[in-house]
Amino acid sequence: MRIANHNNRAVLLTSDEAGIDIHTASAGRFGPDLPSLYNTWEAFSTWAGGLSGSAADVAIDRTQLGSPSPAPRQVFAIGLNYSAHAKESGFEEPDQLPPVFTKFVSSLTGPDTQVVLPQGGNTDWEVELVAIVGKEASNVSAADAWDYVAGLSIGQDLSERVSQLRGPAPQFGLGKSFPGFAPVGPWLVSPGEFSNPDDLAIGCSLDGEEVQKGRTSELIFSVPALIQGLSQTVTLLPGDMIFTGTPSGVGLGRSPQRFIQPGETLISRIEGIGEIKQTFVPAGS
Repeated sequence: MRIANHNNRAVLLTSDEAGIDIHTASAGRFGPDLPSLYNTWEAFSTWAGGLSGSAADVAIDRTQLGSPSPAPRQVFAIGLNYSAHAKESGFEEPDQLPPVFTKFVSSLTGPDTQVVLPQGGNTDWEVELVAIVGKEASNVSAADAWDYVAGLSIGQDLSERVSQLRGPAPQFGLGKSFPGFAPVGPWLVSPGEFSNPDDLAIGCSLDGEEVQKGRTSELIFSVPALIQGLSQTVTLLPGDMIFTGTPSGVGLGRSPQRFIQPGETLISRIEGIGEIKQTFVPAGS
């Protein structure tokens, strides 16, 4: 199934253009918003399985789409989780759980947005597969981990490299959490919708030029491995997001380096999910 956050209401998609208002169809049992849905995800999933053939009552307007998890209590981001990206960043491939940082919730937005470029900064792109947690997870094994995933979405881990990397120690969380720096969408797609949720084409283009291209099967630590590793230390909560890492091709790793300029458009894609689009404007515009 595919779930959209449309005008702050949970909608079960029947196509990219239409869907079923979940609160209305369930006579108030589920919804109306996404956060409440995650708190009853297993019961909701069982109920939604019986809606096959139901008529759509919502026309999807992409300008009304928000993040498929608009109020996560925790947003995890994983660094150096593709070998080629670790190399272009100047690091060895991790042999245990990769670096973990956070993107603050205030940076979250929906899929199609305008982003203000911080003044005096160098803003970079990082397309990522985002896993959204469907039920509380603590000490979960990789073999069982997909049972704890509500679905997958597309995210951009936009990163302002000047503030991220200036000393005396890097500020990953702050440098990656300016307003609008965590667009996610266009919707959530449940793992069962994919023939293989561990192997999806992923990439992005900047003003029509492909800048990243890969497959999620190239992740050093897969979604199940990340859930196992994270849940050994923290409790994952319904609606939490995991940005799983980015393939090679970021602007910081290029020679010469390249960063996003005002007026440019960034389109990010993942197979079986769709695409999100960001346009960029200068500070003060």
